[in-house]
Amino acid sequence: MSEVFEGYERQYCEISAALSRKCTSAALLDGEQKKQKVSEIKSGVDDAESLIRKMDLEARSLQPSVKAGLLAKLREYKSDLNNLKSELKKITTVNPNQAAREDLLESGMADTLMVSADQRGRLMMSTERLNQSTERVKESRRTMLETEELGVSILQDLHQQRQSLLHAHSTLHGVDDHISKSRKILTAMSKRMDRNKWIIGGIIVALVLAIMLILYFKLKH
Repeated sequence: MSEVFEGYERQYCEISAALSRKCTSAALLDGEQKKQKVSEIKSGVDDAESLIRKMDLEARSLQPSVKAGLLAKLREYKSDLNNLKSELKKITTVNPNQAAREDLLESGMADTLMVSADQRGRLMMSTERLNQSTERVKESRRTMLETEELGVSILQDLHQQRQSLLHAHSTLHGVDDHISKSRKILTAMSKRMDRNKWIIGGIIVALVLAIMLILYFKLKH
């Protein structure tokens, strides 16, 4: 839930409770005292209306999933304010005669105050249930974020492992290339050595033949 909305909500509940008490006491007053109390009630009603408008603007600026619950609460607060206005109207239009005021308190006023108190009780219960639902939504969101962070961490680890494997594969490929080059060099050296052996062998045979010819001609003469 929006902290701004909660702040307006607390202020409204305090003003509503104060207005209810003032309406009760104003119904028992006469003359200037009553006028002063009625003036205070009207000022409080204006403040309550201003808070309801602020709550309405704040609720409509939030996400749809949160907005629906807040607007439902706001309808309850508007109904409560209408009841307070009805109480104020009855107080300002009542006959100043003491007997008439007592009849009003015993009938309509008492019933209205009882309904208003009961309604405020329901509002508080609805607020509590909505707060609990909001907390559950917040907890679910925290769990979702933690799961998302864990998934991102796992993906990063897998990416690092993939990079390591690719690097190892590249290293092995390079080793294979070096081994192939070394094999070619050794093969070439082996061929060269064989060729040199044949050349040396040929030279030795030629030398032996030459020595034998020399000895033959010397012995002959």
